[in-house]
Amino acid sequence: MTASTAPTGVPADAAPVAARPGRPHRATPVRRAARGSSRPRRSVLLTLTTGIVLVYSLVPLAWLLINATKTQSSLFGSFGLWFSGDFALFSNLAQTLTYDDGIFVRWLGNTLLYVVAGAGGATALAVIGGYGLAKFSFPGKRGVFAVVIGAVAVPGTALAVPTFLMFSRMGLTNTPWSVIIPSLISPFGLYLMWTFAAEAIPTELLEAARMDGASEWRTFFRISLPLLAPGIVTVLLFTMVATWNNYFLPLIMLRDPDWYPLTLGLNAWNAQATTAGGEAIFNLVITGALLTILPLIAAFLLLQRYWQSGLAAGSVKE
Repeated sequence: MTASTAPTGVPADAAPVAARPGRPHRATPVRRAARGSSRPRRSVLLTLTTGIVLVYSLVPLAWLLINATKTQSSLFGSFGLWFSGDFALFSNLAQTLTYDDGIFVRWLGNTLLYVVAGAGGATALAVIGGYGLAKFSFPGKRGVFAVVIGAVAVPGTALAVPTFLMFSRMGLTNTPWSVIIPSLISPFGLYLMWTFAAEAIPTELLEAARMDGASEWRTFFRISLPLLAPGIVTVLLFTMVATWNNYFLPLIMLRDPDWYPLTLGLNAWNAQATTAGGEAIFNLVITGALLTILPLIAAFLLLQRYWQSGLAAGSVKE
C-alpha cells in the first residue's frame, strides 16, 4: 500500500474532510447540537422574576440606610427613598449608643449572649444528635425520626405560652435562662444534621477508624467533625438568625428592660411616642435597626461559601 492510497475497501476520496489540506474544518450537525446544548438557556420570565425579588429585597435595605442619615424632623419632611439636606448619620449613631445611659449597648450584649449560648448550644446539640442518629442503630430509631419530623412542623410560637407557664413554676422567668434554654432546641437543625451526616460520612471510614483502635469520641472529633463542617455552618446560620430575630419568646418571658434583646428594645423605643409624656425617637429606632442587621450581613458574607456547599450537599448523586 502506498502513502497516497487509502486502506483496502475504502476509496481514497472518502478520507475525512479535516485530513485534507486546504479545506476548512466543518463541524458536523451532531457536534453543533452538542456545542449549542452546553450554552445556558435564557428565560425572560425567570430573569424578570429574579429582578422583582432582588428589588423587593433591596428596597427596604435602601430605605433603612437612607433614613438612618436623617434627623427626626427630616424623616417626615422628605421623600423616604432619597436623602435630605442634613446628613445626620454619625450624630444618630452617637445618640443611639448613648441614649438612656447606653441601654442599646446593653441590649446588644444581651443579644450576643442569647446567640452565643442559645444558637451555639443548639448547633452543638444538633451536630451530636444528628451524627448519632445517622451513624448508630438502636431500638426506636423510627419513632425518634417521626418525633423529629413532627417537631419541625410545630411553630415555635405555639410552644411559647406552655413554656412560659412551665418556666414560671420553676422561677426562671425574667432571667436570661428563659430565653437561652428554649433556644437550645432546634428540630430543624437536628433533622438537617441527621440527613447531612448520613450522606457526608462514609460508614466504611468509621469502621476503618474503629479497627485501628480509635475511640468513638476521637473518631467523631478527628474524622467526622471536619466532614460535617458545611452542615455545621448551615445549621449555625439558621439558628443564629432565628435567635437574633427572636421577638415573641423574650416578649412573654422578660419584664426587665435590662435583659431585653435588640428586637424587644427597639420595639420599646418605637412605642415611646404613643405613651403619655414619651419622647419620639424614630430616628434612633431606624439607626438602631440598621446596626442590628449589620452583624447578620457580616456573618452571611463571611460564611457564604460554607453555607452554599452545605445546602448543596447530597443534591448530586454520583
